Amino acid sequence: MLALPSALGRAAAQLADPAILRVLAKSIAITLVVFVLLGLGAGFAIDALLERRDIAGSEGIGALVGLLLAVVGGWLLFRLVALAVLQFFADEIVAAVESRHYPQARARARALPWRAELAASVRATARALAANLGALIVAIPLAFTAIGPALVFWLVNAWLLGREFQDLAWARHRHTAPAAEPPLTGAQRFLLGGTIAGLLAVPFVNLLGPVLGAAAAVHLVHRRKG
Repeated sequence: MLALPSALGRAAAQLADPAILRVLAKSIAITLVVFVLLGLGAGFAIDALLERRDIAGSEGIGALVGLLLAVVGGWLLFRLVALAVLQFFADEIVAAVESRHYPQARARARALPWRAELAASVRATARALAANLGALIVAIPLAFTAIGPALVFWLVNAWLLGREFQDLAWARHRHTAPAAEPPLTGAQRFLLGGTIAGLLAVPFVNLLGPVLGAAAAVHLVHRRKG
């Protein structure tokens, strides 16, 4: 029961590591740029639509709607974009944690080529999108309960994030164990994913959530594997 708090504590203590800070800066910057571009794209599209219909003040309306879409989209889609971006830099986080805490495992690891990281990022994004769309279908009838939709999305993302963080931490070591052997138990994955899913709902803290989850997963995996 104490493994997860310990892993999260050690992950948080390493946030000042220059290697972690570089990944954190890159992932936050790219995530924010993606949302800005989405907002600008939505604004221009709405401007063009309103101008085509000769609606007065279309530029102001388009900019306002684009801003609203960026804010709402950031709130709803942050975990999808952040996880996709983090997947591409995950190898750097795993290497930084292993170099400090698990040098023997670091020596046995196999670095992933950028094509493999890109493919993992695309697969993770597709899974996250599909899972959250499925959660939306279940959550809509529960809207009258107020807490129902939030609980559905938390459960789905707890399962989803737990799996993704496990895979991030273990991808460099798959050659050392049978492919069918999961490095973490289902309970460990769910608790890790649920904790990070909760952090992702907190403004500003959510910027650190994906990096904390990936670093904590490295500790959990290596402790379980001995």
